[in-house]
Amino acid sequence: MISDRVVKRFVSAFFLCAGLVYAQGTGAIAIHNARIVPVSGAVIDRGTVVLRNGLIEAVGPNVNPPADAWVIEADGLTVYPGLIDALSTLGIPAPATPEAGTGGRAGGQAPGAQQAGQAATQAPSPARGPEDRPMTTSWVRAADLVRPNDRRLETARAAGFTSSVTFPERGIFAGQGAIVDLAGETSGQMIVADNAGQYVSLATAGFGGGFPNSLMGVIAYVRQVYWDADHYRAAKQFYLSHARGSQRPEYDRALEGVLDSPRVLLPATRRIDVDRMLRFAEEMRLNALLYGLPEGYRSADLLKKANAAALVNLHWPEPQRDADPESPDSLQVLEVRDKAPSTPATLARSGVKFALYTGGFERRADFLRSLKRATEAGLSPGDALRALTLWPAEIYGVADRLGSIESGKIANLVVTKGELLQEGTQVKYVFVDGQKFEPVEEPAPAGRSEAATPPSGPQGGNR
Repeated sequence: MISDRVVKRFVSAFFLCAGLVYAQGTGAIAIHNARIVPVSGAVIDRGTVVLRNGLIEAVGPNVNPPADAWVIEADGLTVYPGLIDALSTLGIPAPATPEAGTGGRAGGQAPGAQQAGQAATQAPSPARGPEDRPMTTSWVRAADLVRPNDRRLETARAAGFTSSVTFPERGIFAGQGAIVDLAGETSGQMIVADNAGQYVSLATAGFGGGFPNSLMGVIAYVRQVYWDADHYRAAKQFYLSHARGSQRPEYDRALEGVLDSPRVLLPATRRIDVDRMLRFAEEMRLNALLYGLPEGYRSADLLKKANAAALVNLHWPEPQRDADPESPDSLQVLEVRDKAPSTPATLARSGVKFALYTGGFERRADFLRSLKRATEAGLSPGDALRALTLWPAEIYGVADRLGSIESGKIANLVVTKGELLQEGTQVKYVFVDGQKFEPVEEPAPAGRSEAATPPSGPQGGNR
């Protein structure tokens, strides 16, 4: 006779195999009878989106769910393309790079050396000049730093974000960004494009920190690096054609990182900054993308004339929490706080391509509240949606993969009950590479003010 133990094992194995067969057979998901907002085309009042193998297989009003599809009946729900955070550190759970003192050249400390137990026994000496490559880690790649265990990914997905343009952020030449999907079992599965550009800040070494310790010094240093990069490129090209009898150029990883970047992100706060950065980009023949722009409402004409795109920080200028109450703000500061949310609308009216980035909001409610200020200042809901989906995809050159609901694109979708970018709307499902998530809105921390969390670092260009 067959023992009870054998029978139980047989039954367990049977159901396990049945589950595996079902999982393999259900290769498609159909979101059926939903309102669909493709962004790249007209709204479909009632239609179906079919997902298979992480891609959008079909979309339209007359699409029938495949026989093997798991069908989600979506009456009363709306499907949007997943939102894209156009400038962030999402996916990098720890500081993006080691503190950069000196080190662009091959002999400098390798990124991550401290974590590997190879830390220098003493801090590097303050930089004496641009030849030391101070505060530069241009060779660092976000694609190598991204990890699927970053706790912020779940929070971002709950707000409807499925992708991020993620950058290292420490130093002057901080490193190369990557376009990242906000889910995956491995880091490699998250990368959509491994080089989105070089992130440049105007950080200074500070008093006693060596060169550069002033804004003028930083700008001069950035210019010097690009001059050096041009010379380095020319020397390498000459050597490739005349290797015999020629001395080979010394390898410089800092300049390699600069030359490897398809675009450079430059910070701009005031109108004078926008003008300065645009002139600098023209002088250096750079494919530049300006970010920050709290005073972009004053600079739309300059951006339009230069045919330049911009990234606008949704973390609008706010009073500092520890400000001296006896020292009132100037009229200029008060004006910027009042008018900064009108920047997106001004850029849209002027025909300037722009994308929005969150500036590090911790909760969906804070993000929506900040976005609402922009719409109240004149930004249309359609342009707000495009600035968080299709326009960032176009700016970064990945509109063939992201930013809209079209056949063949990556299956990054948000399914909502209500309008996606309105307060009170429930995010029902989020799909990242075709993988379904059911987000839950996090409650506000106890004792926390309802005001939006201020960003870390100075307001404007920083995140």
